[in-house]
Amino acid sequence: MAYVSVPNDLTKIKSKLAFNLTKRQLVCFGGAALIGIPTYLFTRSVIGNTAAMLLMIALMLPCFFFAMYERDGLPFEKVLRNIVRCRILWPRTRPYKTENFYAYLTNTRKEEPCLARHKAKKAPGKTGRR
Repeated sequence: MAYVSVPNDLTKIKSKLAFNLTKRQLVCFGGAALIGIPTYLFTRSVIGNTAAMLLMIALMLPCFFFAMYERDGLPFEKVLRNIVRCRILWPRTRPYKTENFYAYLTNTRKEEPCLARHKAKKAPGKTGRR
C-alpha cells in the first residue's frame, strides 16, 4: 500500500506556477535575467568574459536573494522593513518600567552615622580636592 506523508503545517505550502517556482520567484528571476544578461553582453567586449561574468553575477545575486530568502514566513523586504523600523525610525524606549517593591521595605536613604559626622566636620567651601 502506498504511503503519502501530509505536512502538519499547511501555511508553508505555496502554489507553484511554472518550473516548480512561485510567482514571486519567477518575477525575481526574470528581473535578474533582465539585469544580468544585457550587462554581460554589453561589457564582455570591454572588460573581458571573466570580468563581465563576475559583474553579471554580482548584479544578479540581490535578485536571487530577494526570491529565495524567507524568515519566519516573511520575505526579505518585510524583514528588512521591520529591521529599519526597529533600529532607525522608532526610538528605543522601554514601554514598561518595573517598580522595585523591596525598596519600600528597606530604607536605603539612611546614611551611616560616621559618614554623617564626617560630612558635618567639613568646612562649607572646601570640597576636599587638591
